[in-house]
Amino acid sequence: MKQPVKTLRRLALCASAGAALLAWAPLAGAQPAWPAKPVKIVVPFAPGGTTDILARAVAPELSRAFGQQFIVENRAGAGGNVGADIVAKSPGDGYTLLMGTVGTHGINRALYDKLPYDPIKDFAPITLVAGVPNVMVMNADKARAMGIQSVADFVRYAKARPGKLNMASSGNGTSIHLAGELFKTMTGVYMTHIPYRGSGPALLDMVAGNMDVMFDNLPSSLPQIRAGKLKALAVTSAQRSVALPDVPTVEQAGGPALKGYEASSWFGLLAPTGTPPEIVSRIQQEVAKSLNSPAIKDKLVAQGAIPSGNTPAQFAQLIESEHRKWAEVVKASGAKVD
Repeated sequence: MKQPVKTLRRLALCASAGAALLAWAPLAGAQPAWPAKPVKIVVPFAPGGTTDILARAVAPELSRAFGQQFIVENRAGAGGNVGADIVAKSPGDGYTLLMGTVGTHGINRALYDKLPYDPIKDFAPITLVAGVPNVMVMNADKARAMGIQSVADFVRYAKARPGKLNMASSGNGTSIHLAGELFKTMTGVYMTHIPYRGSGPALLDMVAGNMDVMFDNLPSSLPQIRAGKLKALAVTSAQRSVALPDVPTVEQAGGPALKGYEASSWFGLLAPTGTPPEIVSRIQQEVAKSLNSPAIKDKLVAQGAIPSGNTPAQFAQLIESEHRKWAEVVKASGAKVD
């Protein structure tokens, strides 16, 4: 009888050990709750531009909401394509996000023959952060010296001197570039396009008087306009901006040739495809909450931005519609980047 007793004891021990392993197994395979480490927001342009301004406005709010640092990283180049491609090829784990733009997700597919990422397939839209008008600006001293006080003055001056004026932009394919190309197409004015690695560096040369004109995002140019260093000739939106109520739209200031002119910008958060929907949803909800808070909302509106915080589905619809719109603008302008 001793042998059966020993066998039973062994079986009991094995059963006990097996139960312990089964109880422990889910814990061993469990993933830590997101976010368990800092999250990176890639800005595909140099510091100082509107993309950077908006990313740095929402990053601290997300850091407070989730108890982890949301760090802004600038990865400029190729009209935003370098930074966008980095995020497109990152793991869909919620730890790498993109502050995308109308350039990276609305314009570049029509402008570039070889885009290293697919704006639709490679990204999960999170939320539109804000829309902004662009503003046609000149160095204030140069504008006075040239006798330019309005869009009509500018068109007359430029037509009399074809190719003599330089047009700065934040990079090939950005809304700043295409706003200028649309202006050139509609007016017949020829200007030499000078692309930079972001709005910040371009603005430095504008203020220094090295560039003649720029169709910049309003939030990044507004401080220099208010300081009197840049002269705002017009905003590129269909309506005037509450931040510059005395400045006309391009259509209002440009006469019949510019009827229907509109070229506004937008900026939104995206994640790589495959990011869990629950993470996307949580980020969207916290961004929307922060954009609705008076402290953030009033600050952005004062800078000329229009806060959003819409749903991932709504943002995806916007991206689709912007593809169609800007493909027509690119075709009409003849702009192309290899």
